[in-house]
Amino acid sequence: MRIQVRRTGGFAGIERRAEVDTAGRADAAEWHALARAALAAGQDTPPAGVPDGFGYRITVDGTTVYAADPRLTEEQRTLISRVLKEGA
Repeated sequence: MRIQVRRTGGFAGIERRAEVDTAGRADAAEWHALARAALAAGQDTPPAGVPDGFGYRITVDGTTVYAADPRLTEEQRTLISRVLKEGA
């Protein structure tokens, strides 16, 4: 499974992107569960955010959803954080 996250907005407006490929990872099942939950709670179009908040585009194997602070689910927040931290 290929998981991509793009974060935009914030005070400085700096875009950040990262990607994780779960193939061959020992924790792949955990990633898959987070990704499924994040997709299920996402929106088809970018939601209205808050001033200086972040907006996110989450793409999992070609399926894209959008989310924004402060209305992220716990699964979305965890997935985004992990992808931005561990991804390339």
